Amino acid sequence: MNPAGLAAAGTPRQRKWPSKRRVPVSQPGMADPHQLFDDTSSAQSRGYGAQRVPGGLGYPAASTSPQGAFLADPVSNMAMAYGSSLAAQGKELVDKNIDRFIPVTKLKYYFAVDTMYVGKKLGLLVFPYLHQDWEVQYQQDTPVAPRFDVNAPDLYIPAMAFITYVLVAGLALGTQDRFSPDLLGLQASSALAWLTLEVLAILLSLYLVTVNTDLSTIDLVAFLGYKYVGMIGGVLMGLLFGKIGYYLVLGWCCVSIFVFMIRTLRLKILAEAAAEGIPVRGARNQLRMYLTMAVAAAQPLLMYWLTFHLVR
Repeated sequence: MNPAGLAAAGTPRQRKWPSKRRVPVSQPGMADPHQLFDDTSSAQSRGYGAQRVPGGLGYPAASTSPQGAFLADPVSNMAMAYGSSLAAQGKELVDKNIDRFIPVTKLKYYFAVDTMYVGKKLGLLVFPYLHQDWEVQYQQDTPVAPRFDVNAPDLYIPAMAFITYVLVAGLALGTQDRFSPDLLGLQASSALAWLTLEVLAILLSLYLVTVNTDLSTIDLVAFLGYKYVGMIGGVLMGLLFGKIGYYLVLGWCCVSIFVFMIRTLRLKILAEAAAEGIPVRGARNQLRMYLTMAVAAAQPLLMYWLTFHLVR
């Protein structure tokens, strides 16, 4: 056989053989039967190649996302800065208005207490007879914090005493099989209503008498809220020892709060005369003295009115 003829005959077969092998590879759904593993490099390049940029270490560029394009826009940056400035101005305006109607900075002063102050204050409310110095201490024309001065008014004891009074009232009603949420709510709302009426009546009286005093509304709430301490003691003794214990403890607390209010308010309402050492004379000073006595005398009456129905 002629070798040249064999070479000429084998040439067409070699040209057709690669074309037959390219057909299955070009089809995505078919694989080479002689290949052990699928080649997924092309799929990965199709799935992730669009998210990579040269020199980006394989991470997507910020300019390719819509968020990056939005942040890169100078108009949007100006809008964000303007919005931040508006938010800051709005917060400042709200803080000023809140401080105008609700003196948050002043309220912090009335809650600046500690455990030692609370113990001394409770002892002063129950035994005010041995206390001598009732003047509030000042530092650079500003009263010192309550934790440094037992004579300073605070709102911590009145607030805690009011909450405790409501709980003790619920306990007393429960022991008598008269507890109900409506009755407990009525008890709390009536106590708050009487406190509000007291504050309004005293402010109106101070305005009519034209008293120049540094006694503020928060001071009045603090002083008038101290009576809840005696009310709690009376109701608890009533639950433990009956009517006799109730009247004994409540009577002691009523006398104590009367003395406490007289010695405290006389330095506030009679500030001018007390500071100068002038005896109480004249019609205006007489009215101030009567107002002080009326405020002090109203505390025992309200203490009895808000507690007598809780003890049976």
